[in-house]
Amino acid sequence: MADIAGKQFSQRVVIVGGGFGGLYAAKELGRVPVQVTLVDKRNFHLFQPLLYQVATGTLSPADISSPLRGILSRNRNTKVLMDEVVDVDPTQQKVMLRGGELEYDTLIVATGVSHHYFGNDHWKPTAPGLKTVEDALEMRRRIFMAFEAAEQETDPEKRKAWLTFVIVGGGPTGVELAGAIAELAFKTLKQDFRDIDTSDARILLLEGMDRILPPYPPDLSAKAAESLTDLGVTICTNTLVTNIENNVVTAKQGDHLEQIPAQTILWAAGVKASAMGKVLEQRTGASLDRSGRVIVEPDLSIANYPNIFVVGDLANYTHQDGKPLPGVAPVAVQEGQYVARLIKERLNGKTIPPFRYNNSGSLAVIGQNKAVADLGRLKLSGPLAWLIWVFAHIYYLIEFDNKLIVLLQWGWNYFTRNRGARLITGEGTLGQVTSDEASDYRAAASAKSPVEV
Repeated sequence: MADIAGKQFSQRVVIVGGGFGGLYAAKELGRVPVQVTLVDKRNFHLFQPLLYQVATGTLSPADISSPLRGILSRNRNTKVLMDEVVDVDPTQQKVMLRGGELEYDTLIVATGVSHHYFGNDHWKPTAPGLKTVEDALEMRRRIFMAFEAAEQETDPEKRKAWLTFVIVGGGPTGVELAGAIAELAFKTLKQDFRDIDTSDARILLLEGMDRILPPYPPDLSAKAAESLTDLGVTICTNTLVTNIENNVVTAKQGDHLEQIPAQTILWAAGVKASAMGKVLEQRTGASLDRSGRVIVEPDLSIANYPNIFVVGDLANYTHQDGKPLPGVAPVAVQEGQYVARLIKERLNGKTIPPFRYNNSGSLAVIGQNKAVADLGRLKLSGPLAWLIWVFAHIYYLIEFDNKLIVLLQWGWNYFTRNRGARLITGEGTLGQVTSDEASDYRAAASAKSPVEV
């Protein structure tokens, strides 16, 4: 079997998705005698944990992105295709692309997740989520346009709506966005405008559970809430969003309904699996969970298909402690590396024990010198947790130039409180949705249901 350079390999490995799981599987397979083809819709790997910093003007997209071909250029057994997988034929062992098809002996699917509006997709134009570079740039446009529009607005109520920022969802992404916007309003932009006081901004964080950061220990959730409150964020727990329409959020807290006019509404409430989960269910009979993630075997394969693996956020792995592993970068990295090692051992007629995630801890940043860290027995908050967060994220950035640029940018921001990527780009008036877009989303929405965020 010939590879790209004319060498002979006994195995063809196709990897779908260039996120953490797929990329680290490809990197690990670089020294294994197999032919590797990595397929992704984009030509770059995106460091998603720092997308919120693009959305709030701290970093630029190129700071957290790396070309896939550049990362894998030294892997002479690896080919990168910029294409999209639309179907799988497990009988013929083929994946169908928009631009052709590929044969495989082993298939690794790592296509991740997207936003989940829980049956309310018509909210999407008003309340964008944060998963792609385009999402981050749109958020950045809306956030900074809000201050610009408020500067020109003479009606007090309309100005108040422009200076109201509602973040739906109190998980790590929502907490990070709320903290970053608070630092913008109350510190970075405070001297930049003449007709408004940016510290009049209202940053509301809505969470359906009884505390923010629900997966974290209660004491760390409390410290995170205290830090956000100190920054000026208003936290609303036990709060359900029942409707988002005409830039008004309808929130229910107990029996109390409140309508919140806000020109900037950001979605951080939930995720659903990519369309590949449904494809695998239809073609292999794989079981899916309520979010559409694929329930995998102890070795991350699909039941009855030992040559098809699912890694990263698309995988529901419950074989460690009975609960699904979290959708974070370290999980995806370790899963990708595990599958690569398993493929290598199978070539030698061997196997390895089931996958086991080595949990180094969970980190969430609230603002400068403010973070929480759950490191197992050790629970930290404040400046030390923030430093751990900083160096952990530098470590996981893929290329050296990204590490250096981000470290220098953070150092400059730390001392100057300046955010140099505050560009407003993109077309359209803030908060406007075209009639065609609105009709499309209304038609797609089968029902309006309250959402626990």
